[in-house]
Amino acid sequence: MKILKDILYKVAIESVTGSTDIDIHKIEFDSRKIEEKDVFVAIRGSLSNGHDFIEKAIQLGAVAIICDELPANLEKGITYIKVLDTNSALAFMAANYFGNPSEKLKLVGVTGTNGKTTIASLLFQLFEKAGFKVGLLSTVKIMVDATEYKATHTTPDSITINHYLNEMIEAGVTHCFMEVSSHGIHQKRTEALHFVGGIFTNLSHDHLDYHPTFAEYRDVKKSFFDSLPKTAFALSNSDDKNGAVMLQNTVARKFTYALKSYADFKAQILESQLSGLLLKVNDNEVWVKLIGTFNAYNVLAIYGTAVELGMDSLEALRLLSDLESVSGRFQYIVSEGNITAIVDYAHTPDALDNVLKTINDIRTKNEQLITVVGCGGNRDKTKRPIMAKIATDLSDKAILTSDNPRNEDPEVILDEMEKGVEAHNYKKTVRITDRKQAIKTACQLAQPNDIILIAGKGHETYQEINGVRHHFDDMETIKEILDQLGK
Repeated sequence: MKILKDILYKVAIESVTGSTDIDIHKIEFDSRKIEEKDVFVAIRGSLSNGHDFIEKAIQLGAVAIICDELPANLEKGITYIKVLDTNSALAFMAANYFGNPSEKLKLVGVTGTNGKTTIASLLFQLFEKAGFKVGLLSTVKIMVDATEYKATHTTPDSITINHYLNEMIEAGVTHCFMEVSSHGIHQKRTEALHFVGGIFTNLSHDHLDYHPTFAEYRDVKKSFFDSLPKTAFALSNSDDKNGAVMLQNTVARKFTYALKSYADFKAQILESQLSGLLLKVNDNEVWVKLIGTFNAYNVLAIYGTAVELGMDSLEALRLLSDLESVSGRFQYIVSEGNITAIVDYAHTPDALDNVLKTINDIRTKNEQLITVVGCGGNRDKTKRPIMAKIATDLSDKAILTSDNPRNEDPEVILDEMEKGVEAHNYKKTVRITDRKQAIKTACQLAQPNDIILIAGKGHETYQEINGVRHHFDDMETIKEILDQLGK
């Protein structure tokens, strides 16, 4: 049990009706989960408004209501706290409830369009190899030292974040690496957290289904760096045109990384192969088992972060050379028939462009590059023709297919993708709605030495159709089909 007034510390309160000196069992923003003596926080979401469920929460046992608009009728014996912003209130209340765990470890946030999962996951790997107890909050999974939990969002809600951070403290974790999405920042999920560092990867076309303009998307990312304390570090990709913008107003210590421009952490690609990269990082050579220019940037972000967290620079490079790629991020196999199959999470135009250019830089051009790609439903529609244009421009054959259509008609999604296919690319473009059949067709077309890229879903082990999740794993599927075809 907690006392309500104790968990309201730092919350911007406008009015109080009733007593704050009452016992609270737990905090909830989902009225369906309310139990006796809970406090209900009414959140305004895109699909529903928590204020519509205040009465239900009270019926289920809530003793306190946090809202930004008081109900017309106030129940006797219930405490009503009117606040400026319920998302912000939830963030501070969750942090207070769990004893502000983010202040008891070194929490580093990673934000940007692409690379967040790779950087956060590999930082987890690196510090674990260095002998630390480490935590991870990522799209792929949540790790509390050696214990793994399933992830449901890139940046979880404030209660979930603080719950796992508290678990980390109890497990003796000293460092935690966390993906910070634009949704998470905008919805104040990270507002009450204490970060010792922030990393900016890059900014490109994404989430314009949520953010009305690219400028707002950029500014939301920037606000994360604006909020960092003086004691923290801000590490930004200075080769990205928005890299300097992220650092404009931060009071944190500023550092940069780059391949093309002057930076605190600089690298040169000496060799690029399907087995890895030979890099010259700040005058020291290192071989890493990661592929492509985009991963050279990721390596620099990881290296810079490790150094800023106090790790010896040569030790950081030694550990970098031992890191394994992240599930669904340029993950590849070579079949018995010498067909290379690559699975990558590339679901934005920039990410797909990077992956295809990386493959084209490495390959000999004596083989075919066959790309299987789709676009998710109920997401940014403007990127659909762009994705198809990139896939058809940079591949020898392109198969347009379903990703996660969710509640949209997959045929409509494919119609919108096809608008981006230019006339001279028609002959090398195939449309197959069923994702498994699309992958099978790619395998049937492939000859020895050819390369198949399956883009968009990466680590995901499901396909969401009409709101229902069905088991579907790209890597599992292509292995099975290549084996069946004897290729």
